[in-house]
Amino acid sequence: MEPRVADNPDRSRFEIFDDNELAGFAEYHRYQDEIAFIHTEIDPRFGGRGLGGALARAALDSAREQGLAVLPYCPFIRGWISKHPDYTDLVPQDQRQRFGL
Repeated sequence: MEPRVADNPDRSRFEIFDDNELAGFAEYHRYQDEIAFIHTEIDPRFGGRGLGGALARAALDSAREQGLAVLPYCPFIRGWISKHPDYTDLVPQDQRQRFGL
């Protein structure tokens, strides 16, 4: 079964499930047309499977679909964006230097 990512707005986080078991999450804070990612965590039992990257991609794709500007305070999300420059455009131009992008 493929990992599944779902937005859980009640908990302000995107969650990734592997075989219907919660494997990790990316917490965010939404304000108007911005989404600030503040913490990402993958349960160590699920480490090394690429679930963090799948979670980051799905969360950022969702932000793009909704037309949201991304503020990557979370080091994992920020690092993922830096390794995938086709997502840099989600971070407002005037904020990129602040995040090292």
